[in-house]
Amino acid sequence: MQKIAQAALKYRWRVIAVWLLVLIAGGALATFTTGRLTVDFSLPGQPGDTASHAVISTFGTAGQNSSPLIVSVTLPGGQRVGDHAAELKSAFGSLSAVRMYDQPVQVFDAYNTVDSADRTAFGTADERTALAYVFYPITRTPTPATPAATVGAAITPLLPVGATLGMTGTDVLAASQGSGIGLGVILELLVAGGGALLVLAFVFGSRLAVLPMIIASVSIPGALLLLLPLTYLSDYSFIVQYLISLVGLGIGIDYSLLVVTRWREERGRGLDNDAAIVTALRTAGTAVVHSGITVAIGLLSLVILPVPFLRGIGIAGALIPLVTVLATITLIPAILSVAGPWLDNRGLHRPAGVRWARWTAFVVRRRWISAATALMVLGLLMVPFAHANIGFSSADSLAQNGPAYETYAALQHSGVPAGTLSPIEILARTDRAPAVAAALTGIDGLTHVVVAEAGDVHLNRPLSGDGPPVTMLLAIPREQTVNQRTVAVVEQVQDRAAAVDGVIGVTGVGTAQTDFQHAVYDNFPLVLLVLSLLTYLLLVRAFRSLLLPLKAVVMNLLSLAAAIGAMVLFWQDGVGSELIYGISATHAVAVWIPPMVFAFLFGLSMDYEVFLLARIQEEYRRSGSTDQAVIAGLSRVGRLVTSAALILFLSFAALSTGPGTDQKVMAVGLGLGILLDATVIRSLLLPATVSLMGRWNWYLPRALERLLMLRPAPEDL
Repeated sequence: MQKIAQAALKYRWRVIAVWLLVLIAGGALATFTTGRLTVDFSLPGQPGDTASHAVISTFGTAGQNSSPLIVSVTLPGGQRVGDHAAELKSAFGSLSAVRMYDQPVQVFDAYNTVDSADRTAFGTADERTALAYVFYPITRTPTPATPAATVGAAITPLLPVGATLGMTGTDVLAASQGSGIGLGVILELLVAGGGALLVLAFVFGSRLAVLPMIIASVSIPGALLLLLPLTYLSDYSFIVQYLISLVGLGIGIDYSLLVVTRWREERGRGLDNDAAIVTALRTAGTAVVHSGITVAIGLLSLVILPVPFLRGIGIAGALIPLVTVLATITLIPAILSVAGPWLDNRGLHRPAGVRWARWTAFVVRRRWISAATALMVLGLLMVPFAHANIGFSSADSLAQNGPAYETYAALQHSGVPAGTLSPIEILARTDRAPAVAAALTGIDGLTHVVVAEAGDVHLNRPLSGDGPPVTMLLAIPREQTVNQRTVAVVEQVQDRAAAVDGVIGVTGVGTAQTDFQHAVYDNFPLVLLVLSLLTYLLLVRAFRSLLLPLKAVVMNLLSLAAAIGAMVLFWQDGVGSELIYGISATHAVAVWIPPMVFAFLFGLSMDYEVFLLARIQEEYRRSGSTDQAVIAGLSRVGRLVTSAALILFLSFAALSTGPGTDQKVMAVGLGLGILLDATVIRSLLLPATVSLMGRWNWYLPRALERLLMLRPAPEDL
């Protein structure tokens, strides 16, 4: 690290020029990079995903990657659907000619299907409203409003006089949130950056407040620039742009805070500017490198999961800590060498954290009580985690107003079951469709099994262009099949259909839930094992200890379980979600959110662990007293950790203003996790447990030291 610092000082202007080019190139190409990000939640090898691709290749419409558009036509009071049968048949029939993204849509309504139990599947009990399902293709980019607009334009001219057109569905309900308080990535960055600058101005009390913002400003376009060529090799989810931007802002400021504060501290001890820079990089810079590697490992752990979009998020997300580390250990020394004393015009002799020293001394004196209190808080927050309902957000939480919500509410009031939003799609040979429908009829939890008429050429086509024609059957459940408590009916349909000759596969929103459960959560113990082992070995090398890394990993896992528990309490149970966001309880947490929150929080919260333990270890080598080292370490770094956590929280608070419920859920989970980690874990549990472990904190057998090829321990970091 010392050689890197010296090289950065020697070639300071070249370093600044290189990062300026990165900023310009990355900024210029940022829109192009984000434009190449996709919407693809496929799960290769899973039965529902396989059936979904068969549907796409045969009919061109989406299988389990989207829900159908539900079109409702409501007649004026006193009129019935039967009175306008010819007009409604013509209106719904016209939709078969609609094309989206160069593909025809699939339309299911009462005039081109047969209900296997002779019940009305496409209408309300009062016979005033007729319904139709429109299955449409999806694109690689999010364009959720297009289907409703296209369908509305096609059917409106053919409606009976006085009829009211309504459109709803899970995708349309989610899209209607776009008119809410969403800010967009750039504005979210500005909001978070403005809040961060205020915090930094308070921390530094000088022009140094702009330096962490500079590091974040070059790191984000730098990561996007590295991502661009990767988008030509594989698909990367649109979620990446939010995480790179906001996490980049957070950790860019984190790492800068640590190095710049240490530089200021060394200057306060009497070192000249360049010597202070070298010392800061040799100490705090080393902690930054270890922290960045830990964050990257946490994100790369997603690669273990057999889910392409999560793997892509892991790879792309790992770019930001690596770029930020590189910027921190090269650009900061260069800038401080050129303008450090001028930037630090007021805050050079700011006193150390007296309040943090008093607080830590209090915790150390009452370490048993402090540890017990922290564990009790974590235990209480882990209780909701035990009853987490993994799935997708319910329709009630996707929107609270707008035309799609009003249509959905009206259908619910008319007795249409909520499960209408999530039909189960069965792909089967046309000649076997009646037998399949008969086999599925009577399954508990289904209200209808609908078969397309054999003569409807739009709903009967050869599989992949050849062979006998195939069709889709719709099994309509009573409840929305969006979480692990409501997908039992989907599994029953899969089991029953598998026993019938001619069935090609079962797909739909419900199978996406079961597929994800098998692909992700069945493999998650392996992710935990690999991530914990790699992190442990990295920290053993960093801290020359057997117990400190073990404690750090265990503490992180407890923190993550508590953070997800808090997220479940807030969103799934609705304790606070309606008050703050105006969104009712989701009744479930989206299946992809816990792995994402876990991967990011594991790395980000380990930032604070590394920062604190590195300084505590340094102080221990100076004093030989664990308790004094804990007090001195937190007095120096405690305020930084709190400030960094506040800045990250502001980043995730900005992310939570996005239009989608799932985006809000993930952002709140990350924000709550950061606050919990910086307060209960790092300010209470960490100092208490380090004090309790005493000299055992620093135990490392000589044999293991030689095995890990560690050099003799220096007197100082």
